Amino acid sequence: MLKDTIDAAIKQAMLAKDKVRLTTLRSIKSQIMLAETAEGAHGAALTPEAELKLLNKAAKQRRDAAAIYKEQFRSELEENELAELAIIEEFLPQQLSEADLVERLVHIIQRVGAQGPSDLGKVMGVAARELSGQADGKRISDVLSHLLNNTNL
Repeated sequence: MLKDTIDAAIKQAMLAKDKVRLTTLRSIKSQIMLAETAEGAHGAALTPEAELKLLNKAAKQRRDAAAIYKEQFRSELEENELAELAIIEEFLPQQLSEADLVERLVHIIQRVGAQGPSDLGKVMGVAARELSGQADGKRISDVLSHLLNNTNL
């Protein structure tokens, strides 16, 4: 379970006196506990899919914040967000390389029978489900748009 892994990592970060790592891990643990105690959750442990969704959300928040700080020329804050992102990514599945992502998306496009850009939504739903945790949604969307705009699949 992710919660147990995070607890162990928190202990290691405390012993190493790694403040950024400790803060990030505590943030993730807090999000897990909130999700477990949310209305309708009945205190049940999160499913692996829910844990993955939670980690992806935390990673996306860090990416978005880093991009905003970069636009505002706030490099110290951007670096902090990127450091937290790197810690969160340790707990996420390995991300697909560009070539692997294109290959998987071409197979999905062929399986779904997509013909062009108008089928983006249909393909995106399947791709987002199948590639969850392996590629960022924006990255999937960008590659899909490029593939669907080229007719030589």
